Amino acid sequence: MINPYEKCPVFENENYLLRLVESTDAPELFLVYSDKKAVPYFNSDNCFGNFYCELPEYVENMIKFWLMEYKEERFVRWSIIDKNINRSIGTIELFNRKADDYFNNCGLLRLDLRSDYECEENIFEILSLITQPAFELFNCEMIATKIPQFAVERKNAAKQLNFKESNEKLIGGDNKKEYTDYYVLHI
Repeated sequence: MINPYEKCPVFENENYLLRLVESTDAPELFLVYSDKKAVPYFNSDNCFGNFYCELPEYVENMIKFWLMEYKEERFVRWSIIDKNINRSIGTIELFNRKADDYFNNCGLLRLDLRSDYECEENIFEILSLITQPAFELFNCEMIATKIPQFAVERKNAAKQLNFKESNEKLIGGDNKKEYTDYYVLHI
């Protein structure tokens, strides 16, 4: 089995490239994390804050944190590169979640995109690159991603990939808060 923490895999198709986030992505990712239209789509469940960044330094610090967490084998954060413009337009995070709830041993996927990429076709194409390999990479039988009720384009893209809406609640690790609006894909 491939260990994504020993060598981060790269995924690509004609339009997109997914590779481990790099510090040089900060200026482009600032456009994502300072995009007020994009922030409501981000999954910050069980995290600190909502990932909105008013200053470029905030994104630089986030990338440092993500790379530290990667070294500690807690999660992988890929930068999503639009190959047509050779720019990062978002990130995908994945990890195997260990918990005492329905989402135990689950590949938890977080997708953060610039708002101008928040359409069914783009989301489908990006998620198509990573969902099936994620099962083996993170040794899980289920992938889950949060899709807020208003995120119609995400729902449609996820449904094309056979994600199903779940009524189960994700329970926060430290705060025991209940989180909803998850869609799941089983092997």
